[in-house]
Amino acid sequence: MDAFSQILSGVVLKGALFFNAEFSAPWGFNAPNAKELVPYLAPDAPHLLIYHFLVEGSGIVRLGNDALIELEPGDVVVVPHGDAHKMCSAQGVACELSEAMIAKLRTHDLSAMQTGGGGEVARFVCGFMVCDPLLCRPILQSLPPAFKVNLRTDRSGQWLENTLLHLVEEAASEHAGSEAVLAKLSEALFVDTLRRYLADLPEQEVGWLAAARDPIIGKSLMLLHSRSPHPWTLAELAKEVGLSRSALVDRFTRYLAEPPMAYLIRWRLKLAARALASTSRGVAEIAEDVGYESEAAFNRAFKREFGLPPARYRNEHRTARGFAA
Repeated sequence: MDAFSQILSGVVLKGALFFNAEFSAPWGFNAPNAKELVPYLAPDAPHLLIYHFLVEGSGIVRLGNDALIELEPGDVVVVPHGDAHKMCSAQGVACELSEAMIAKLRTHDLSAMQTGGGGEVARFVCGFMVCDPLLCRPILQSLPPAFKVNLRTDRSGQWLENTLLHLVEEAASEHAGSEAVLAKLSEALFVDTLRRYLADLPEQEVGWLAAARDPIIGKSLMLLHSRSPHPWTLAELAKEVGLSRSALVDRFTRYLAEPPMAYLIRWRLKLAARALASTSRGVAEIAEDVGYESEAAFNRAFKREFGLPPARYRNEHRTARGFAA
């Protein structure tokens, strides 16, 4: 398993589609910050990533004063940090989230909404992903405010698109079971989108996603994530990936701005924080599970990382069981 798959396998991703529309030009709307959508889409979700898939037509996406992102058929645009953004048929078109759109969100109605000025049609299917921002942070920190990829560059993307659209039609017709299958497919779409973005990163890119793509550092990350409680030493990790200790530290630090053992400690403590917030297991048990032989050493390390001792962190960071467990 590669490092990217390894970290995703340890994070509960929950996805769904939430909007299906045919906009005729001129059209435009303001998509609010994802936190404002949480009550409608996934109550108590700790973090939402929003994406829009353009099936046909064209459109423009803009976040604040950032550059415009022009969309063509097959494009998926992802807003990973949940920022508010504008979507429209052309520059200068008025943008407003209508009451009819809000009503669709509230009722989770996936029947196609038809609105606009009667010109060229742009069809969108929109979805979201719920993730734990603590464990997803390595990926989230590597992503820009918005990015796009195109699904129509290969057969797998085309299959994903065709299946997705078929299930959207079924869900709109309220066929039994279609909504559950559609949720899983929306997760597959999101992961596929991330993989495509990863494949297109420039060679000189740094950060977690670029590190995961590097054959040596990617293997290092996979080992650390898949066997995080193991009593790793730098010498053992270097031997596993076939580098000297100094070369591994230099290469790892170039991508991730910290050496492997520091990264491992931070990851273990994130796993512990998630367990504290989402389970009733004892502190000593959690400390042992993430690789600490001494509860006292764990408590000191945890307080250094999060500014609170484990018991107090648990009291202040309880999260919805459905998203964190």
